Amino acid sequence: MDWMKIFSALLIVLMLVYLLPRAKDMIKNSPKASNNDWMAALIPLILVIGFVFLLIKSV
Repeated sequence: MDWMKIFSALLIVLMLVYLLPRAKDMIKNSPKASNNDWMAALIPLILVIGFVFLLIKSV
């Protein structure tokens, strides 16, 4: 086996061991989204999808 592959796999595992507890803590302590927050994210997304659809139809 190639030593570089073993080292990179070990590095990925160590990164996951380091980051997962912190990610769980961030998820647990994050503020909850309200309906206004979801609508504020949904409206620009719909506009972008509509614009891309318009560009596809114009070709």
